[in-house]
Amino acid sequence: MKILGINGSPRASRSQTLRLVQAVLDGAKSAGAEVELVDVAKLRIEYCIGCTVCYERGECVRKDDFAELYQKMLDSDGIVLGSPNYINSVTAQIKTMLDRMADAIHCQMFIGKYGCAVSTAGGSGADEVVAYLNRVLQTLGANTVGGVGVVLGGDPETIVPAEGRAYELGRKLARAIEKKETYPDQEELHAAMLEGMRALVTANKDRWHHEYDYWREAGRLP
Repeated sequence: MKILGINGSPRASRSQTLRLVQAVLDGAKSAGAEVELVDVAKLRIEYCIGCTVCYERGECVRKDDFAELYQKMLDSDGIVLGSPNYINSVTAQIKTMLDRMADAIHCQMFIGKYGCAVSTAGGSGADEVVAYLNRVLQTLGANTVGGVGVVLGGDPETIVPAEGRAYELGRKLARAIEKKETYPDQEELHAAMLEGMRALVTANKDRWHHEYDYWREAGRLP
């Protein structure tokens, strides 16, 4: 069981979000998972330019650190996404990473994976960022098991109980992977995504050769 944690904060070792991501991984590790942490702000990931080459060939024209990180995600059973709230959304660093994953959405490449999300905020919006990140994971095909959002305000000690909740979230993530748990509301979303992406890829099969071949080889075409 492999679980990958991705911290989207640019504050390196000073990051409070990093503490939550690490706590999730520690909890997962205590439940038997092999864990790895990636600080996305330390990587060179360029902007998506919407060229659609990944749809056609299954590879990106950008030659940077994204391909290696993406492969780590594909090789993982579980993914933890973390970002502080920067003006009511995720950081630019993690958004840049997510924008490079349209091919994974079209192909629903995270089906069978599980995930969760964590976020910190100075004044408000942590829960909203958690919800956004979990929805991204679901849109990719993964099941999500929950999240931890914490508003720090002026009290640095607020992070301590949040770390405890994040640790338990990590244990929950590992158990969900082990038991292959399912969630009816998310199954409805996955079914709708499969139907929509199947129609989209099929309609563009003469151009998006990689994606059409992926769907055919996965046995998802009628």
